[in-house]
Amino acid sequence: MLTKQDNKFLTRVGPGTPMGTLMREYWIPALIATELAEPDGAPYRLRLLGEDLIAWRNTDGSIGVMQNACPHRGASMFFGRNEENGLRCVYHGWKFDVSGACVDMPNEPTESNFKHKIKATAYPARERNGVVWVYMGPRAELPPLPDLEPNLLTDRKVCYLKTMRDCNWVQGLEGDIDTSHLGFLHLGHVKPSDVVEGSFDYYTVKDRAPRYTVVDTDYGTLYGAYRPAQEGAYYWRFASFSFPFYTMIPTNVLGIQILVRAWVPIDDEHMMFWSFDVPDTTFRLNIDRDNYDANPANGMFHAKGGYLPDGTGSLEKWRLAANAGNDYLIDRENQKTQTYTGLTGIYLQDQALTEAMGPVVDRTKEHLGSADIMVIRTRRRLVNAAKALVADGAVPPGVDAPEVYRSRSGGVILPVDADWLQATEDLRVAFKDHPELDDPSKVFTLWK
Repeated sequence: MLTKQDNKFLTRVGPGTPMGTLMREYWIPALIATELAEPDGAPYRLRLLGEDLIAWRNTDGSIGVMQNACPHRGASMFFGRNEENGLRCVYHGWKFDVSGACVDMPNEPTESNFKHKIKATAYPARERNGVVWVYMGPRAELPPLPDLEPNLLTDRKVCYLKTMRDCNWVQGLEGDIDTSHLGFLHLGHVKPSDVVEGSFDYYTVKDRAPRYTVVDTDYGTLYGAYRPAQEGAYYWRFASFSFPFYTMIPTNVLGIQILVRAWVPIDDEHMMFWSFDVPDTTFRLNIDRDNYDANPANGMFHAKGGYLPDGTGSLEKWRLAANAGNDYLIDRENQKTQTYTGLTGIYLQDQALTEAMGPVVDRTKEHLGSADIMVIRTRRRLVNAAKALVADGAVPPGVDAPEVYRSRSGGVILPVDADWLQATEDLRVAFKDHPELDDPSKVFTLWK
């Protein structure tokens, strides 16, 4: 468990907080590019790290991100006119460029130089392969964007999924690096006799208590969780945390899967879940084959019932129709007779459990066991990195080393005496083909 002070340290991300200061060292995925589809289109309300912002696409296609409140008298720039490479406040006509400079002040005399003294808070934005990134940190010379494999591929289909969650970002992230819940929350009703002997899920439901080994890495933390497989072998699941909020989970064969997830803090009590997915390399659990609808907007899948219609507020987008207000559409009869949870689909199952902990879970009341070793190690890495940045100015992992993000996760069968790190070193490297693994018999789940 954490102390009350450490829990607050870990979870608070607003301006001036230690973890918020750490987050601002990194580029943050803020928008899918299609959310700012048209030059001179409507401004977009955006909230990141506790700050209310407005994003817009300029006449020339560049992207601006600035404070919501006009520096004049606080009118919302959401109502502004997006025109001629700038955003103009409709209250008194003040206009700002993407740097935050006031470039026109028509309610002042023409001889006035007052506009040159006014600058709004604005953040650099970059668009790469369908994602708009925002840098909210202090550097004049910007750090590089992270080398996240799916966001760098231009010759493969890449899909982006976003979902709002009403909870702190750490709750979402910790669920992704906790592999033991797979055998319960997602596969709790599955028996070994339901799946093909020798498949990954067969080993998961045959032994629902994996053993762990965890190491620190130059990008964050890495776990290997293993269970008995065939004689003389273990089934290993490899997953990682990368600073400041990325995870790679083992949903397919190690060496094939290209998948990155992000748990982006909107504020202390809301977060945006992102999935960067190369669909032909990931395999969704067969248990969900009848429980997901295709999203024609981005090719991804989501829980049946889909999303609520978007509102215009920064917290009114990418919300699931199944939510706390309707108990996530839990079906108690289904829970008794068919599934372990009565909740439809892995995304919804994860969302319901993390949100139901409350906006910020009280970690002083936890009782952590050996299955929580990756969670414990990751918390320690985050807290220590934030403390080192605030105390000594130590640059957090990955800020100036984008190449450290070039990794993969997944599952693999290894001999019991294999060195788990050495034996998988080549398979954990991104941007590398492994044609020897392109065998349908090795997919993650083989159902009878």
